[in-house]
Parts: sequence; structure tokens; C-alpha cells
Amino acid sequence: MLTEFDTSLPSIKQVQKLIQENTQIELKLITGDVIAGKLLWQDLQCFCIMADNQKTTVWKQAIAYLKIGE
Repeated sequence: MLTEFDTSLPSIKQVQKLIQENTQIELKLITGDVIAGKLLWQDLQCFCIMADNQKTTVWKQAIAYLKIGE
């Protein structure tokens, strides 16, 4: 089991850039729910997203896809 990020992975680099640039994103969950907001942080298992002035922690395994805002 990994204990730290492999920063050579494109997905890790992309998400870190989205966090740094405060980019609007949309998370579609496997339940069909959609959360739109800005990523605050990521760790090995979760993302934290600020949506409607509320922080929500989402398990990565619950995400169907991440869409970058326009």
C-alpha cells in the first residue's frame, strides 16, 4: 500500500495544479450526485472540495469522474 503521493503520476500533477490555481471543477460520484466547487486538498484516499461555502470530503473511490470547469 502506498503511504505517500507518487508525484510522477499525471493525475496527481493535474489535481495539484487545480488546487494551486483555484480552478472550478465538477465531481460526478458513482451515485450520480454532482458536486461543483474548488478543490482544497487531496490525500491518498480523499479530496476536499469547497462547494456552496461548505467543505465536503469525498472518498476517491466514490468518484466516477472529475471535470474541469470552463
